[in-house]
Amino acid sequence: MAKKISKALLYLIVTLGAITMLIPFLWMISTSLKTAPETIKVPPIWIPKKLQWGNYITAWNQAPFARYFLNSVIVTTITTAGQLFTSILAAFAFARLKFWGKNILFVIFLGTMMIPGEMLIIPNFVTLSHLGQINQYGALIIPWLASFFTVFTLRQTFQSTPDQIYYAAKIDGASDWRYLWTVLVPMSKSTITAVTVLEVIGSWNSFMWPLIVTNTENMRTLPVGLQAFTTDAGTAYQLLMAASTFVIIPMVILYIFLQKYIIAGISKAGLKG
Repeated sequence: MAKKISKALLYLIVTLGAITMLIPFLWMISTSLKTAPETIKVPPIWIPKKLQWGNYITAWNQAPFARYFLNSVIVTTITTAGQLFTSILAAFAFARLKFWGKNILFVIFLGTMMIPGEMLIIPNFVTLSHLGQINQYGALIIPWLASFFTVFTLRQTFQSTPDQIYYAAKIDGASDWRYLWTVLVPMSKSTITAVTVLEVIGSWNSFMWPLIVTNTENMRTLPVGLQAFTTDAGTAYQLLMAASTFVIIPMVILYIFLQKYIIAGISKAGLKG
């Protein structure tokens, strides 16, 4: 009996948590289909009297969202690919290779994860300014080509791979490079998929850094472009929510299709460490 009660309580907590997470998303969809007066009506209404589907067309045309979308795709693709490449190489080095100071270097890098990202904004901005990359793709991409969180996650997965597989590959004449890309990477595809999705979502939704290093519409990304609906005259909430919807939808679809890989990858990464 006690086991059934605890299980029911667990389901209740999970259900409440899911509802809590869904409410803001549902409110965004609802507001995107309202008229301007309905968005500020008190008490608030969930279902508008007439669905304003035209809000999505108006929002798309009010700012150069096609350009914002292209910039987001370019930045997200390059940063994700670059971060995966550097992280896979670094994770393999920390997991399998033997070199002087490996453990000390790993602890130092691990300590950098405790530094708040906000503390790096000014140093990164000054460095990229000296390189002439402000308001260029370089400013949006270069700082995010490496992530020790990704390195740490992949290292845990690589270390959980049996040593016998590595030694068997070496006996067969495989180099470390070949073993990494033909054996280890395919075996770790769930974790790699997980960190890839997390990086894509983080890069796609990034707001603060693109806002700081871009100053023209041609270089802005989608999250920064949402500012187009806030002016001195006020905020067009129905258009802002409409634009937010088509900014978020690609990531929601991506997560829905790949969520099992994310769960499997994160679980596998914690097997050994």
